[in-house]
Amino acid sequence: MPTLRTLAFQAWFRISRPMTLGVRAAVENADGHVFMVRHTYINGWFMPGGGIEKDEPALEALRRELIEEGGIRLIAEPKVFGFYSNHHHFRNDHVLLYHVPWGSWEKVAATSTGEISETAWVNPHAPPAGVTAGNLRRLEELYRGAPVSPWWAPGT
Repeated sequence: MPTLRTLAFQAWFRISRPMTLGVRAAVENADGHVFMVRHTYINGWFMPGGGIEKDEPALEALRRELIEEGGIRLIAEPKVFGFYSNHHHFRNDHVLLYHVPWGSWEKVAATSTGEISETAWVNPHAPPAGVTAGNLRRLEELYRGAPVSPWWAPGT
């Protein structure tokens, strides 16, 4: 269930932005595990990412979000894996998913204060309980050969 804070942000974005676009990334470590985060304002495990700001290129938004949420600085340009409609979660929302393999990033200090409650490197073949439906589906597409869906969350 979304928090009051989340609902307020969504209401503001519906007024200020008729369409929203976000970025997320499947960041891999040397063991083939994927970096995931838990936010302070919404339940579940997510791949790191967030909204693209006005006048910000998608790749710059990804660079910013990865440093903020995980202390991950890109040292090579990642590949786009997919572009998804996320209308089930937020009307007219879209998500751009990048694949960030080991060797294309370096560890730095994370800059987020108060947004991230927990981080983990997870086995993409055995993700922890609580991974959101959309993020779970992306892991299945990336690592289990599931067909790529145009929708971020299943059932939309």
